Amino acid sequence: MSGNGDADATTEENGPKMRVIRVGTRKSQLARIQTDNVVTTLKTLYPGLQFEIIAMSTTGDKILDTALSKIGEKSLFTKELEHALEKNEVDLVVHSLKDLPTVLPPGFTIGAICKRESPYDAVVFHPKFVGKTLETLPERSVVGTSSLRRAAQLQRKFPHLEFRSIRGNLNTRLRKLDEQQVFSAIILAEAGLHRMGWQNRVGQILHPEECMYAVGQGALGIEIRAKDQHILDLVSVLHDPETLLRCIAERAFLRHLEGGCSVPVAVHTAVKDGQLYLTGGVWSLDGSDSMQETMQATVHIPAQHEDGPEDDPQLVGITAQNVPRGPQLAAENLGISLASLLLNKGAKNILDVARQLNDAH
Repeated sequence: MSGNGDADATTEENGPKMRVIRVGTRKSQLARIQTDNVVTTLKTLYPGLQFEIIAMSTTGDKILDTALSKIGEKSLFTKELEHALEKNEVDLVVHSLKDLPTVLPPGFTIGAICKRESPYDAVVFHPKFVGKTLETLPERSVVGTSSLRRAAQLQRKFPHLEFRSIRGNLNTRLRKLDEQQVFSAIILAEAGLHRMGWQNRVGQILHPEECMYAVGQGALGIEIRAKDQHILDLVSVLHDPETLLRCIAERAFLRHLEGGCSVPVAVHTAVKDGQLYLTGGVWSLDGSDSMQETMQATVHIPAQHEDGPEDDPQLVGITAQNVPRGPQLAAENLGISLASLLLNKGAKNILDVARQLNDAH
């Protein structure tokens, strides 16, 4: 495929035939809503193109009786979609960025990171506990979460609560909360609840001092074939520069720590007055041991669609060809520096113990 602009249409004797761009997604309702939003934006930008959405189930969607951290597979929600991308069955895939490992398989890149919605976690309460907070839930109340990161931080803050694994898509988890008398509350990403139109179920938003969020949470990543310049050109306009720089820093931090689903690692980023602030932390599984630090770097947030590097290699799996290289490298270096600081202070020991305990259970 060429990047010369001709690839959008194939000419036939009876006139031009529209090129169809095939977009891969998971089958869940939330994944479909996220993908529909991206496709709607692309249709507005490229009215001459047709888009076809191809939905499929992933390993993570199929294995619902095991905690995510126990399955031991890094690409739980991405492998099948990447397989379709590799075989040219789809041209791009829309993911929740937090599902994408910091090291992508060879031949793939994240061609765009869309503007981030809220990265925070939210608490949804059982109908009989509406109006409560985690603080005011009764002693030994059971709170459901599929995330070691959330459980470790919240156990430390709310020792009177019990945290238990809950799996399934958003619809399934809300149904389990409402219909089974097991959970007093569940923790979900606020962005997902918003995209589903379920803001009214949010009972409490957890701010970073209570629970820092997952790397990339609230942002969507568009994965493509790294050598497909035509599709890269097509999706590059979706990059949101501030979100991009925040997520590069977060992903570099996680990659340098060698963290993943099996260990509690969390972040918080902010951009203010030309400074990118990154707070990162690691926790033991029960939250009793933890370490966190904050660092900052100067970044120039470019105006949208400012020309950036054409041929530079990707950073933490991301290619941002219309964003200058300098701020991207500053963000990556910030993530690496913060991870190095924590590792030098003993974070590796906390993470190793967490991994061993998780594998043993």
